[in-house]
Amino acid sequence: MTQRILIIEDTPANMKLATLLLRREGYEVLQATNARDGIALAREHLPALILMDIQLPGMDGLDATRMLKGDRATCAIPVVALTAFAMKGDEDRILAAGCDGYVAKPIQYKLFLATVKEILLCRLP
Repeated sequence: MTQRILIIEDTPANMKLATLLLRREGYEVLQATNARDGIALAREHLPALILMDIQLPGMDGLDATRMLKGDRATCAIPVVALTAFAMKGDEDRILAAGCDGYVAKPIQYKLFLATVKEILLCRLP
């Protein structure tokens, strides 16, 4: 069974790259360009993983993650932050908000795919 991954990302180039890499690995990819649409897709499709940009228009990715983790329907879905925030303390702040992992932008594709695979393997029954 193909695993479904939701990408919530507002930058077209980042969305295109992440989608291409994931589809090449055989994943089904859902896309949202803002947090509200992403939350709705997560509730509707219950993906195996959510890749969450932190700087989004309107609601930011940390608030969206808190909402997803506070919802009984989506609280078990792992969320990995995709972010340009790479300063000291940013990763701790992002993980404290409920994210299960962290990938800094620009994406290093081998590390990105390894992180996705690791998170998904941890989720297997």
